[in-house]
Amino acid sequence: MTQPRALMTAQEMIELMEKVFPQALAFGFTIDEVEARRVVISLPTQQEHLRPGGTVSGPTMMTLADTAMWLAVLAAIGPVALAVTTNLNINFLRRPSPGPINAEARIFKLGTRLAVGDVSLRSEGQEDLIAHATLTYSIPPPEKRGLPVA
Repeated sequence: MTQPRALMTAQEMIELMEKVFPQALAFGFTIDEVEARRVVISLPTQQEHLRPGGTVSGPTMMTLADTAMWLAVLAAIGPVALAVTTNLNINFLRRPSPGPINAEARIFKLGTRLAVGDVSLRSEGQEDLIAHATLTYSIPPPEKRGLPVA
């Protein structure tokens, strides 16, 4: 059975963000892999991503998880900038070391109005999860999928 192909490439996602969501690019992540319902991104954490105690902050990991899932949704449905998070639940499993974090987003259910999936976060080079998130995204109806006007 042939796997469906992603409807956007990493470069197309970056170009879309430059137009409609440049704040996301300022976060500093890279897009490492793109498949039809799976995206891997990484963040080379910096001082501003750390909390007291020298560990990566929870808000940083939540942002990384949310960004990874948004990109997975775009890979699955195309350039629908107005797909938005309706639920994000995260479990912090172990203290990450300062350094790069990888986020693998997978979509489990893709409907016409909702996408449901999870994101696994790992410190680069480590097998154990540092956090696991489940997310639901709302997909706008076809007549409202145009790019937002500035």
